[in-house]
Amino acid sequence: MSIKFDMLTKNKYKNYSNTIVNQLNDVRFLGRTLFVVIMLLITWSGIKTVQTNYTLQKQITALGQQNYLQKLQNENLQLQNQYYSSNQFVELSARQNFGLAAPGEKEVIVPNQVALADTVNLPNSDYQSLTTSKKSKLQSNFESWVNFLLDRDR
Repeated sequence: MSIKFDMLTKNKYKNYSNTIVNQLNDVRFLGRTLFVVIMLLITWSGIKTVQTNYTLQKQITALGQQNYLQKLQNENLQLQNQYYSSNQFVELSARQNFGLAAPGEKEVIVPNQVALADTVNLPNSDYQSLTTSKKSKLQSNFESWVNFLLDRDR
């Protein structure tokens, strides 16, 4: 039985190898194979070209955005330079840094007691600690967990 099987396999192998050899000798088969290989190479080249163009276009866009940002920053700096060279800035700087006043103006110095006379005192920390100590530990712990779980700030 094994001899018949071996003979059948050898015959099938010979038939198969003969058909392959016959196909390789056929000019039409070789032409089709060569056409498919050339088409695959052209397709691969086209894909690489599209990918390269896409990468270059991304770089061009990024550089264009950087260029636009630099233009905006330059315009901002020019506006700042115009402001710093204006009379308005010089006058304001003189008032703030040197305590100078314009002609005809009088500078009034107000003592702290007078300036703070009508202000309201904020509650001190002792008052806050008294109000927070009235809550039980269980209640404050529960509120802390609720605030944490609901992502609330106090």
